[in-house]
Amino acid sequence: MLVIPLTATPSQTFSIVLNQQNCKINVYQKSTGMYLDLYLNATKIISGVICRNLVRLVQQSYLGFVGDLAFLDTKGGDDPSYEGLGTRWILMYLEASDL
Repeated sequence: MLVIPLTATPSQTFSIVLNQQNCKINVYQKSTGMYLDLYLNATKIISGVICRNLVRLVQQSYLGFVGDLAFLDTKGGDDPSYEGLGTRWILMYLEASDL
């Protein structure tokens, strides 16, 4: 498991290498919750997936992403909100061996 650093902003986009996979991640807050897009080698893998506490975001191996992503509430069981990103809510990369 690897913690992906986030900042407490309503919208952020960043590139990161996860298990030798070149990824771009968009995390953004809407009135209905927090959402995530994931690109693998510039190809969109998932888009507009709502982020829930301890719910895997990719879930489907046929998409070609090795591992998965999930948010963790370090102070309870609430779904993430941008105000606590990086402190209360952390984004985790789960390797295949973690699943």
